[in-house]
Order: sequence, then structure tokens, then C-alpha cells
Amino acid sequence: MAVKKGQVLDVTITDVAFGGRGLVKIDGLAVFVDLAVPQDTVRIRIRRKKRNYAEARVLELLAPSPHRVDAPCPYSGLCGGCKWQFLSYPKQLEYKKQHVVEALEHIAMLNNVPVHDPIPSELRFGYRNKMEFSFSDRRWLLPSELGDPAITREFALGLHVPGTFDKILDTQVCYLHPELGNQLVADVRDYARQSSLPPYGLKSHQGFWRFLMLRHSVARDQWMVNLISAAEAPETLQPLAERLMAAHPQVVAVVNNITARKAGVAVGEYERHLTGETAISDRIGSYEFEISANSFFQTNTRSAARLYETVRAYAGLTGSQSVLDLYCGTGTIAIFLAADARHVTGMEIVESAVTDAIQNCERNRVTNCRFVLGDIRRQLVQIDTRPDVMIIDPPRAGMHKDVVKQVVALAPPRIVYVSCNPATMARDLIALKEHYAVCEVQPVDMFPHTYHIEAVARLEQKKSR
Repeated sequence: MAVKKGQVLDVTITDVAFGGRGLVKIDGLAVFVDLAVPQDTVRIRIRRKKRNYAEARVLELLAPSPHRVDAPCPYSGLCGGCKWQFLSYPKQLEYKKQHVVEALEHIAMLNNVPVHDPIPSELRFGYRNKMEFSFSDRRWLLPSELGDPAITREFALGLHVPGTFDKILDTQVCYLHPELGNQLVADVRDYARQSSLPPYGLKSHQGFWRFLMLRHSVARDQWMVNLISAAEAPETLQPLAERLMAAHPQVVAVVNNITARKAGVAVGEYERHLTGETAISDRIGSYEFEISANSFFQTNTRSAARLYETVRAYAGLTGSQSVLDLYCGTGTIAIFLAADARHVTGMEIVESAVTDAIQNCERNRVTNCRFVLGDIRRQLVQIDTRPDVMIIDPPRAGMHKDVVKQVVALAPPRIVYVSCNPATMARDLIALKEHYAVCEVQPVDMFPHTYHIEAVARLEQKKSR
């Protein structure tokens, strides 16, 4: 059968592809189906046809997979926040492990690497300590809202429709962060709608209200509210900040980030403190970290502790080893390992992250860590002493090929590779596998109801012949 764009077909999903989409093969052609999982029988429409694959969307669920569950969120299937709410959590973990195994086998050509069952998230909902919501002057309507004259489309505060930059759902609830977060969103929405300042147009690039970022401390149950605007307006924002703190004692910090840049990122060109503290603090294990509006911190605090415990176990430190931590960020892993190492050196290109790392060491009375600011490609060649253990925690894109070569040249006896993207981890392992054995991989689930999975790999240098 020749698959064509616009064609309607009844199919049974046989597998799940990386990215969370269902997969079915029609006469050998891979067809990826959004919002479908194995054992679903669905009626689909082909929306894109390429030479080697096709993409489709579900028109009707004819017979559900036995692994489907009722999604509690009214935006499930419409919002880009989490695509797998309708899939049982044990099955989510099974598919995430499968993604890691397939990446190792099909990309890195590494077979029989022990991949352990994922460490599950302690919480299935309410686990995120940071959420970003976008304002828009063009609300994206739900199917149930179409034609309702009571709904105006000139204002929205919420989350994106998947794969779009300008389609914003006016989300009244999100189950991924603690419940108070939903009330804070509602309070800000009501205030902004009643203000004289318009929401920001994602196409026109005109307007005032841009983003709302909420950060939550699990250890202290405290909240930071970050209002991101296109300009300063203290006469409007100061009353809102004071109102939020008066209504919710858990809110201890309200700040305003200001940016006139067109880029759709919730980071200001500069920041104004409105009321309360300028930061909040949280704990991972026994260590405390200060979190400002724009500083990096793992989004799932509880699972971050499991992740770092895995790194520490794989590092196998006894107190005498030197550790080199690449892409160290704000120093969380370095600090977590410091008590078991002789000394730890972290490398990071972001200056503010290095500043935070130094302050985090001081806060936790860690004295055997130092941090090197700069591009790792240039800084790593200056290391003239081979570390006993190297920690590599790169961004989603993985390591630059020059860094991979320098890692091989430096030849640490043990590498612990921390990945947020199994595909790029596997790509990096292609260059490392000639010199290192991949001994085991431990996935850690940081993001329930999404296809994303963290993985920690333990690599041991091969003995020279």
C-alpha cells in the first residue's frame, strides 16, 4: 500500500519511538503517530509523508491499549507539558528503559550493556519545583470552547500547544507542580487581566506581560514568583507583589525580570527586586543550595537526590581520588562528591553558574572544590594532571567532538557520564567505546508523564594490550 498525505487508515500501534510517539509500519514504512501507544487500535490521518517515514495524528481511538489510564488533566493531549498522562506509570518506565537500550544498541552499536530498571520518581504529580507560563494576546481555544461567545481570545496565561511558539492555552490547572502554584497563576492572571497593560503578542512583539515563572523549595515549602515583563512598571507590579505575599505566606520572594528581546525565553536582561527575599533555598541530600530567579537547579528535587546518589556510587570514591567535573553548572554534583574525594575541579562556561558554585561551596562549608570558568574545549587542554575520575554532564546536545578527543587524550581511569538525552549519550559513546568499557547504565526518572529520561553510565578504561 502506498501511503499518501491525507490518507485515513485504521491501524494497531506496535511500538513506541523515542519522542513518545506511537509507531506502526505500513508495508515497511515507519509511521509515527502522536498520542498513541502500543496496542492502541486507532483511526489515523497521514499529515506528513517523507521518503523514509510518515507522521500521523489520531482521529479516533477504536480500541484502547490495556495500559491506558484516565488522565486527570483536562489539557492532556493538547498541552505540551506532558504527553503520557494517559499511560500507566510502570509502562512509562518500561518504555523509557527501552529508549536507553535502543540508543545504545542502534546508535552506539553497544549490545548487552546492563541497563537497570529506572529509578522511579517519588512523586508522579506535583514534582516540578519550577514552572514557566507564557502570556499571549491570542488564546488558543480548546475544542469544547470553540463557538462559546463568553470566551474572549485576547488574553491567555498558560502553556504552549506542542510544537508551537505562539499557541498558548489559558491553563487553569497544572498537576506537575504543587497545588499552590495553580492559585498563584490564577491570582496573577486575574490581576494582569484587570490591569491597563496588555499581554505580550508572540507575533507582534508588542505588549507588557510576557512570562510568569514560579519556583518552589521542597525542603522549606517556600515559593518565588518571577514576573517577566517587556518593560519596567513598578506602579503596576509592586502592588501585585505585595498582594501575593499577603495572601500566601509561602511566597517569600517576588522579583521582576525585564527584557525587550524578541526571543521567547523567560530570562530578563536585568532584574528588579520587588518584595521579600531575592532568592529561595532548597536541599539535595544534606546540602543546601540558594536558588535565584535565573539560576539552574534540577527541576525534580527528590529525583535529583537519587540521580546524584547514583553518580556518587558509580564514582566509587574512597577519599584519595581527584575528580574533574565537566559542565559542572552551579556545582551541585561537585559538592555532592566532595566529602569522598581528595579534591574536585569543576569546569563551566557560564560565569553566573561558576559564581553560584563558589557560593554554594561556601554555604555548605566545602573547601576542596575549585571551579574553572571558560569554554571546556579550551580549558581542558590545559589540564596536565590526569584525574582519577571524570564526571561528564553535558547539555542535551552532548559533547563537542573536540572535547571528546581531549577526554580520550586525558585518559581518566573512570568516567561517569550523566545524560538527559540517550541519543546524544550514545553518540558520544561511539567515540569513547574504543578506549572505555560501558559497564552499566542506571536510568533515573526525573519527568513522569513525559518521554524524557536521565541516565548515568559507568565507564572503565580498557587495559592496554
